[in-house]
Amino acid sequence: MDATDAAADAALVREARNLTPALYALGRVLRLGGVNEAGLPPLPPSDLEVLRQVLDSPGVGVGALAQELGLHASNVSTTVRGLVAQGLVRREPDPHDRRAVQLYPTMGAMQGMAMIEQAWAEIFADSLAALSREERAALSAAAPALRALTSALRSQRTAPRS
Repeated sequence: MDATDAAADAALVREARNLTPALYALGRVLRLGGVNEAGLPPLPPSDLEVLRQVLDSPGVGVGALAQELGLHASNVSTTVRGLVAQGLVRREPDPHDRRAVQLYPTMGAMQGMAMIEQAWAEIFADSLAALSREERAALSAAAPALRALTSALRSQRTAPRS
């Protein structure tokens, strides 16, 4: 690695150190809001994360769900049991392996998440209104890059380690 590569790597690390806390804080603020504002019973952040993933990947298994979320399968199983008891997730036998189950969101989960996402949008819109037109435009322009970054981070996290 030459000096130019080392300087570029150092610049990337500085950018990441600048962006990461801001993105983490933004995600945390959004996750902690919305449920109450939507008028729904409180859900712990871990339940909301599991539910969001089941909504995004209907038919997912507990193992894949745990890997995607970076959690232990036993913790995900406990969370899923609670979501099933609340009528938010249903289990179905995997047609290819009867020992395994696939998880699907219920209609109540889909409706509830729509309400939460609407509440998030309203909370976010109220905060966006406090920003300048230029700041809002910069955030809107960053959306595709943020989605690509999310995809890259997800791929990096789930890639087999060598």
